[in-house]
Amino acid sequence: MLRLMELQGNPNVGVYLRATEKTVFFGESTTKKEAVEVEEALGVAGIRISVGGSNVVGSLIAANKYGAVVADILTREETKRFAKTGLKIYELSELLNAAGNNILCTDVGALVNPEYSDEAVKTISTTLGVPVTRGTLGGIGTVGMAGVATSRGVLVHPKATGEEREVARRALGADVMLGTVNHGTALIGAGLAANSKGAVIGRGSTGIELGRIEEALGFLPGS
Repeated sequence: MLRLMELQGNPNVGVYLRATEKTVFFGESTTKKEAVEVEEALGVAGIRISVGGSNVVGSLIAANKYGAVVADILTREETKRFAKTGLKIYELSELLNAAGNNILCTDVGALVNPEYSDEAVKTISTTLGVPVTRGTLGGIGTVGMAGVATSRGVLVHPKATGEEREVARRALGADVMLGTVNHGTALIGAGLAANSKGAVIGRGSTGIELGRIEEALGFLPGS
């Protein structure tokens, strides 16, 4: 199911959500009504959580059905709550610790910021249970904000080159298309959260953008 939404009055819904094939993480400030709408759209149960007291969990968490990479600012209580998810958890202590901004992943692979250390790349791979590839999208390393990926397809920054798209296709195991959200915003991951079952899309998105999202992420009939 596709649903146009705002969260906290903001169309940048991807900043507040991290969706996987098994669950969706959303911030503590998410209202009950918003939580129900998000869960219905994505077809999975939600986990209400914060990271270092922050509600921008889409920026701070990268996750798939195997594990979650989280910025290393968790409180003791948040650490306990993540442990209860049953996922492998890695608290990322790199300078670029906003995992959701810097990691784009599916259940078969991950594309990460080229500036991550070899040690971080290795631990990300172990945590998410998938091979990891360094890369950029549209010339920027914050690939988690420059794209959204599911098992059905990948939508990325409109200025991503053919070479970048091919690297992403091989890394993520799905075809890659260019697009925008929220009336021309290039940072796809900021305005969109998706899994193979559905998507939550920023309310500012145009009909043309919605059509592109449907096509890229495999939601068109017969896809």
